[in-house]
Amino acid sequence: MRQGVTGLMAVVLLVALFCAPTVQDRFVWLFGWGLGRDEDVTQISAILRRAAQFGYNGAVLSAGLDTLCKRDADYFRRLEQVRQTCQQLNLELIPAVFSVGYGGGILSHDRNLAEGLPVKDALFVVKGNEAIHVPDPPVQIVNGDFERFEGNRMAEFHFHDEPGAITFPDTQIKHGGKASLRFENFRAHPAGNARVMQEIKVHPYRCYRVSVWVRTENLVPAQNFRLLVLSPDGRDLAPRTFNLPPTTDWRKVSMVFNSLRYETVRLYAGVWGGREGRFWLDDWTMEEIGPLNVLRRPDTPVVVKSEDGSVVYEEGKDYAPLVDPNLQPYRRDWETPAPTLKILPNSRIRDGQRLRVSWYHPMLIYDSQVTVCMGEPALYEIFEHEAKLLWERLRYRKVLLNMDEVRMGGTCKACEGRNMAQLLGECITKQVQALRRYNPQAEVYVWSDMLDPNHNARPNYYLVQGDFTGSWNFVPKDLIVAVWGGAPREKSLRFFAEQGFATLIACYYDADSLDEVKGWQQLAQKVPKVRGFMYTTWERRYDLLNDFATLLWGGK
Repeated sequence: MRQGVTGLMAVVLLVALFCAPTVQDRFVWLFGWGLGRDEDVTQISAILRRAAQFGYNGAVLSAGLDTLCKRDADYFRRLEQVRQTCQQLNLELIPAVFSVGYGGGILSHDRNLAEGLPVKDALFVVKGNEAIHVPDPPVQIVNGDFERFEGNRMAEFHFHDEPGAITFPDTQIKHGGKASLRFENFRAHPAGNARVMQEIKVHPYRCYRVSVWVRTENLVPAQNFRLLVLSPDGRDLAPRTFNLPPTTDWRKVSMVFNSLRYETVRLYAGVWGGREGRFWLDDWTMEEIGPLNVLRRPDTPVVVKSEDGSVVYEEGKDYAPLVDPNLQPYRRDWETPAPTLKILPNSRIRDGQRLRVSWYHPMLIYDSQVTVCMGEPALYEIFEHEAKLLWERLRYRKVLLNMDEVRMGGTCKACEGRNMAQLLGECITKQVQALRRYNPQAEVYVWSDMLDPNHNARPNYYLVQGDFTGSWNFVPKDLIVAVWGGAPREKSLRFFAEQGFATLIACYYDADSLDEVKGWQQLAQKVPKVRGFMYTTWERRYDLLNDFATLLWGGK
């Protein structure tokens, strides 16, 4: 009898093992540590030990691993400690490298590799031995000081939400003058919006600075405050965010935008999706600015012409190189005066002359994103050099390409007019080639969105001039695509399977539960070529790491 029971149990166990889903890739995403402190290693190692205990077999590390030529001995000591810990725990250490959309790594080599937006034929007037930028034509926000109003309605603005219910002139709390505009009672709007908007005429391809003074009081959510510039066809020309405190005294918020081909814009300030608290606006201004953050590389040329365009002047002969000594693509302080154009002795340019000057500038997106140009040959020299250093340090077998959210392109001479889908595909292909130059068998993963027509592989994507549709046709077919997101993306998974790509599901995304992960699990059982899952947190929330593993592969 005992033998019969034992035999039955063995059969049940074998059936259970046979029926258990095979999850080839069981990864954890490590993000938010730069290996700049010994404490980083301690915290990462604790996560690695938990991951190993619950059956993970890979740790994908994003920690500046594509700027190794800039690192010091302490960084490499800490990296080696992480590598050894992974080795001891039988975890594959998988470097995440080579971002274009978040170009900080590349820009640490050369800030001029940022993608550039063109300023065309801005007016400069010569005074003595320099030419000074002059707004042409001058622009302004009419009644931007909020001094003129009747009842609760402000003069000159195309709208402000719910006058007398959400928006109110305030003569008691103001930054300057006699009044400000106060916003409260957000729930009076169905979407919680509390905004003010004015339509303004602009000159195409000029750079403008927008500033406003803001005061907040228990504002929730404070991060929803925006300055928004929309083109007539609905394009956001300045996708920026500002980390305002929920409560703060008056502070100045500034940003720049390029008008691109447009002659009018709709300029908004306010909160979208507000819930509680209130805020005030005052002294809202807008002006055309000169060559702040001017980019200098061969494909972002500075051109100086006579006003009628008949004479093109020569740099180094007629005028000194136009350079911003404070070039900083992540710049938030826009109060520094723009550099002037220095006129050289024996120049053909004369005092009092009006010039037309063109240049390129980068654009900060949201609070931390600067895109680099995929058309610049220098970019690929950096990839090649960094791939060599990465191989020397890690002897990688798997690598994840951080090629997500490429939100600019097609605007400087290096990429203008290019097929953006093909250019993106060529960029990814060259990255793969650089990595496989040192390990031809390396398995290369890539974030999915820029190759996914159901996500970001599309036209009219942020400030990109061009279309990413079809990008998936220009990359190696043996890429493993990391399909990412909180909510399950069935169309995306099926699309990549139909295109012949294997996939990794990068899910979780800092939710309070694993409910959405269960949806991904169900999809993985229906869609072919899914290799596994990656526990993906951007806020260092590893509290559900164990439960994630238990749900998806039994935690062992």
